[in-house]
Amino acid sequence: MADNKEEEPETAPPQQAIPKSYSLFMKVMSKRRTWVCLFVLVYALLLSSSWNFLVSILSWYKSQVEASSSSFGWPAIYASLLLGGVFGVISMVAALAVMIPATLVTWIAIVVLLYFFGKPRRLLVVEGRKITKEIFGVVVKILLKEGNLVAAVCAVLGYFALFRKTNES
Repeated sequence: MADNKEEEPETAPPQQAIPKSYSLFMKVMSKRRTWVCLFVLVYALLLSSSWNFLVSILSWYKSQVEASSSSFGWPAIYASLLLGGVFGVISMVAALAVMIPATLVTWIAIVVLLYFFGKPRRLLVVEGRKITKEIFGVVVKILLKEGNLVAAVCAVLGYFALFRKTNES
């Protein structure tokens, strides 16, 4: 009995404190401007990696303009379409880098909500597959629409910049 009185009652292990760096990271990542900066960073990395291709398009355009003066702007159209296509693809890849985590969080939230509303596990798997297909379809549609918009704007701006430069010289 004396031994029982001397024993200390079991205490719960202390919870580990969340490191300040983790809480700061989560606070920063919850801001919209962080995601915009991430998009711009990925876009800049892709643009810098494809710089040689862009330079080759412009050098091809310059050689075509110097070779024939009576082309009525066709090299400018071709070069601007290529430039627009490159910028459109780059913007889609950059947007994909931001959309994947957002889509994953959305999918997880929906599946968890379905589970909390009492869906059986087998039905949850079936519903999860349907939701995955729907979310993927919506993301691809938005991605293509945004990429095509960027490509069209860049192609038009590129045409006017190239054609005006050709007419001035």
